Amino acid sequence: MYRSHPNVSEGRCKKGPDTWGLVSEHCSGRSQSPVNIVTRRALQDERLTPLHLTGYQETFHSLIMNTGHGVKLDLSSKMRIQGGNLPATYKTIQLHLHWGKDGGLGSEHLIDGEQFPMEMHIVHIKEKYDSLSEAVTDRTGVAVLGFFFQTNMTKYFRYEGSLTTPDCAEAVVWTVFEDTIPLSRKQLTAFSQLQFSDGKPMVRTYRPVQPMNERPVYYSRGHVASVSTMLLILAALVPSALSLHTTA
Repeated sequence: MYRSHPNVSEGRCKKGPDTWGLVSEHCSGRSQSPVNIVTRRALQDERLTPLHLTGYQETFHSLIMNTGHGVKLDLSSKMRIQGGNLPATYKTIQLHLHWGKDGGLGSEHLIDGEQFPMEMHIVHIKEKYDSLSEAVTDRTGVAVLGFFFQTNMTKYFRYEGSLTTPDCAEAVVWTVFEDTIPLSRKQLTAFSQLQFSDGKPMVRTYRPVQPMNERPVYYSRGHVASVSTMLLILAALVPSALSLHTTA
């Protein structure tokens, strides 16, 4: 069962995503995430050119944290993404992970109904904003890169959606990469050893897919995205999870 988001009291959210509409009206909106991406319905879009990343190669200091409701790594705001028909330049704020139980299925997005063991979200906000809470007031104020673990990563999908935790603001430009990142069963299972703030096993930390409500999904033509530096982050991130401790 998906546990509470830090901005929502445990008591009001402990029953899981089905009750989030009672917590925030946004969670019952018509542009919610995640979704099941049906590839044969995706519209090929010539504007989805390579994403351009800057600052990802620079060294920065941060801590990977078990926040009591998930795993998060704060990122340097010097990292930027642009291109790929994004409406602005965005700066990073953090990345976090969603997973299942004991290495089982746990991604949030699905591709043609297929779920993957884990999904990583790298969260960005427009340069002009100072915080996520400020950015979500803008319909395209947030840009999230979504990666599946299972690497080519040359093709991606684009659609407009929401945050996947309350308040579920519909202010996200989603870029979901089709290809997956390999990860061993042992590494995946390690995340199931973490605990929520109430001491229960931290498993199934994903939100179920939401209705598309006739939203279009666009598909790139196989342009290469500059994501090799992200993989360096991942290489250091996953083994580190073995020794995480709850900080909230």
